[in-house]
Amino acid sequence: MNYHVLTLFPEMILDGCNTSIIGRAVEKGLLSVEAINIRDYTTNKHFKVDDYPYGGGAGMVMQAPPVYDAYQALVEKLGKTPRVLYMTPQGTVFNQKIAEELAKEDDLVFLCGHYEGIDERVLELIVTDYLSVGDYVLTGGELPAMMMIDCISRLVPGVLNNDVSAEVESFHDNLLEYPQYTRPETFMGKKVPEVLLSGHHANIEKWRREQSILRTFQRRPDLLKDAVLSEKEREYLEKLMRERQ
Repeated sequence: MNYHVLTLFPEMILDGCNTSIIGRAVEKGLLSVEAINIRDYTTNKHFKVDDYPYGGGAGMVMQAPPVYDAYQALVEKLGKTPRVLYMTPQGTVFNQKIAEELAKEDDLVFLCGHYEGIDERVLELIVTDYLSVGDYVLTGGELPAMMMIDCISRLVPGVLNNDVSAEVESFHDNLLEYPQYTRPETFMGKKVPEVLLSGHHANIEKWRREQSILRTFQRRPDLLKDAVLSEKEREYLEKLMRERQ
């Protein structure tokens, strides 16, 4: 997987993506992260890339030419037109299903805006996906881009030491992850559930699925309408609903 980030703050992207699991995956050649400085494509002698909005209003707007030229230089280098994701609170809210879809791509371009946004005309020309990390406003698109890169990268084969963990974490089958425990067996009077100490893998798997359903029911019931459940698991969910009523 190759990430290309069009940004005004390349050092922010590189510092954030060259540490921990993502950084090790880059070192192994499983991922690459390129931060492209949009300022390098301005013709302004002061490297200015923004101007006042037509029609008036507060703030500044990023100009179309530097963004477009940065994108075109990337297209020429890649020899193809890649998928371009624009970070904006007006976009579709990013989720695990979208991450799974994006993880199938060879190249992804993240376009990070600043100020009051980017001239609409260049967005119409190059953007394929408008994505948001939630209903709130940030100072720029770099943090959302790094969050998405982190999430997508976990789904790339070899990035995690245990690839199975990417499949059973929160939002697998549209359920939250079950609770996890490790040593010591007793902490502050609280014991690890007996089933996890039993060594009976079928019982452990059943307990974990039920805990995922219970946790989703308690914390994110909105997810349950699309949850992938067996007939017995649906009966367990109905039991939980009856008990609450």
